[in-house]
Amino acid sequence: MELDRLKRAGTDSDPETLMRELIGSVTRSLPGDVASSALVVERTRSLSDWLAHRPGAITRLRLSGPTEALSLQWEPGPRWIAEVEQCYGTVSLSSRQITLGQWLTAFAQLVADLAVHAAEDSADSARALQRLGILPPGSEIHVDDADPASDLLTLAARLGRRVPTEAVAAVGRIGGLLAETLARVAGSGEPERTVRVAATVYLPDTLRAYLALPSEWAAEHVLAGGLTPAQALVAQLDALESAARRMRDAAVEQDASALLINGRTLAERFAGPRLELDLP
Repeated sequence: MELDRLKRAGTDSDPETLMRELIGSVTRSLPGDVASSALVVERTRSLSDWLAHRPGAITRLRLSGPTEALSLQWEPGPRWIAEVEQCYGTVSLSSRQITLGQWLTAFAQLVADLAVHAAEDSADSARALQRLGILPPGSEIHVDDADPASDLLTLAARLGRRVPTEAVAAVGRIGGLLAETLARVAGSGEPERTVRVAATVYLPDTLRAYLALPSEWAAEHVLAGGLTPAQALVAQLDALESAARRMRDAAVEQDASALLINGRTLAERFAGPRLELDLP
């Protein structure tokens, strides 16, 4: 959805609007320190800009990742100069021009990669504090109601290897489905609130309940229902993924009733304890 919006801005809007959209995409998706170090914005200030204390027109952007950098420049002509550079550290090894559409696709992917790396670093720091007893287990597993999409798309990266591999994959899919659905139901009232509860409560609470368990016990202990906690987690995520997919499909079809029905089904299953555990 974000990439589609950027491509529309590239074809339907003036260059300044697209540049602002790109900057906004970076600042929404990345922590402030990561965004400020990765993104360079160049401007041209006229005399009237100086006198009015305006920042000036944006003329070039450069977003840097670990091994490549993407630059976009608007030149009179008019034309876009969109380049991708292969880098080693701060040294540019090679560069080539690509089309604006190709550049926007690469830009969206690089922003997503940087967001994942930032989430992994943040999770590593949080786990270190958890081992010291400063933070409770799973405290880094959250989805901010003010900006759920970014947290949903990086939630799997924050899990690391503390849950089964199939659970990490499921969380990645669920996060993508819920983020897409939220974009489609924004401003719709009850349908939006239903999806937000699934995103900010049911999904992270389910994961935190599992992460609070001793790791060996979670992998090996057999619950009353015959499943280990790890298997029970995967089963609950399967149910959540199915409901999230149905809500996404209902949002695509603009079927508010179907979306709300799936929300009520989720509430019946996930509003109570996440895992029924006979702790030792």
